[in-house]
Amino acid sequence: MPGHSCTELFKRAANWMANLVIAGFCLVVLWLLLQITTYASFKVPSGSMEPTLRPGDFVLVNKWLMGARIFDVQQALAGEQVRIHRLPGLKHSQEVRGRVMVFNFPYPDRQCDSLYMDVMLYYVKRCIALPGDTVEVRGAHYYVNSLAEPVGNLKEQDRLEEMLRFESTDALQALGINNKVLGDSLLHWSLWQMGPMIVPEKGNTVQLTRSNTVILGKLIEWETGEKLTVKGDSVYLGGEHLSSYTFCKNYYFMAGDNVMHSNDSRYWGLVPEEYIVGVATHIWKSENPRTGKMRWSRVMKRI
Repeated sequence: MPGHSCTELFKRAANWMANLVIAGFCLVVLWLLLQITTYASFKVPSGSMEPTLRPGDFVLVNKWLMGARIFDVQQALAGEQVRIHRLPGLKHSQEVRGRVMVFNFPYPDRQCDSLYMDVMLYYVKRCIALPGDTVEVRGAHYYVNSLAEPVGNLKEQDRLEEMLRFESTDALQALGINNKVLGDSLLHWSLWQMGPMIVPEKGNTVQLTRSNTVILGKLIEWETGEKLTVKGDSVYLGGEHLSSYTFCKNYYFMAGDNVMHSNDSRYWGLVPEEYIVGVATHIWKSENPRTGKMRWSRVMKRI
């Protein structure tokens, strides 16, 4: 009888442990599924989105709004081009204008003449222009589709406008303000004036010129896998003359709220839709990076 009791106890303990392991496994699988399809957390490392986001903020990213992404993680970690599939989202792309987004940086190692996804490097910026928009900078302010009113963080754009009006180039450099934006050499663009710049939408056909290939050339190369070259006023793709191009993907113009100190689309170009993780909706935790103390006033703050 004592032996029988020990056997029963052992069986019960083994069953209990097996159930515990199965429950733990199910929880891990559920957590991974939520990470992949629903929500993710990212830490804000810099002040490029101040005052909206501060270094040490942890943002909650909603993947349902645009649709979660499915891709080969191992292939992406190896630095290879990956095929990305996006699940259906709850919002149309036109509904995310002005929202804060997290995305994989498209131009690793600052190689702005090429484009591929760095799966380990994430940026957080505000969406200024959507697929099909035309965006420009006038007087350091963002304007979209010839609307009368600028978009984005107007207070910080006003500050930058004042700096550009009254400070010398040397003074701007001393303040860490980089005025050499994308297309500055050929198009003579600057923080004061950029564009108009077409933000391609899937199905859009664009007439190609020497000037607009500065922005669109690397996108075309990424979509086709062919090398684009310019000779005089003519554009060639894979050695074949190309007068126009119909885009297969959607793109976005992203900018930091701290316009004086933000490395964004003004400097490296547009973001493919496939590289967008989702929309940042809340600050769920915030720590002072110098002291490590919690900033309770920012916890669960809506963005």
